[in-house]
Amino acid sequence: MNHVLRLWTLLACVLLFAGCKEDVIPKPASHLRLDYPVASYANFENNCPFTFEINASAIIKAESDCGFAITYPKMKATIYLTYKPVTNNINALLRDAQKLTYEHVIKADDILEQPFLDPSKKVYGMFYQVGGNAATNSQFYVTDSTKHFITGSVYFYAKPNFDSIMPAASYVKNDMQRLMETLSWK
Repeated sequence: MNHVLRLWTLLACVLLFAGCKEDVIPKPASHLRLDYPVASYANFENNCPFTFEINASAIIKAESDCGFAITYPKMKATIYLTYKPVTNNINALLRDAQKLTYEHVIKADDILEQPFLDPSKKVYGMFYQVGGNAATNSQFYVTDSTKHFITGSVYFYAKPNFDSIMPAASYVKNDMQRLMETLSWK
């Protein structure tokens, strides 16, 4: 019996001394800070029938038929540009571009359409912001309605959780809008 009492006393002392720590002080709330470089833009031009401005920190890679992949390695994002000539198929091209955007309606919270018109350069189109956990959160198309048609979409190489990628998505969205606004036909 004496042995059991001694064991309980020893256990109580260990717990008493183990429980003596400094007072817990709550830490102030903090937020993840993601610093991206201030965007500087350069004109991009090659043998395709259009030019545009691109963020100097992005890497552009030619795909096929004047299509491009513009990558942002630090953000794990890519803007895909697709060019198609207009040959009496403008309605089909517009329908396909709109269909591509609205395929994300299943996961999207909302889709904001922003028309774009630049009559001086004959560039007309639509910029889409897709809210929520869709695979892409920004898309656009531009055309001159007679010869040229371009679509652009951004994709992140991460599970679509918009809260997590929001700072990077906002940065790339601004670059997409700049690309669209500075695009001109040759």
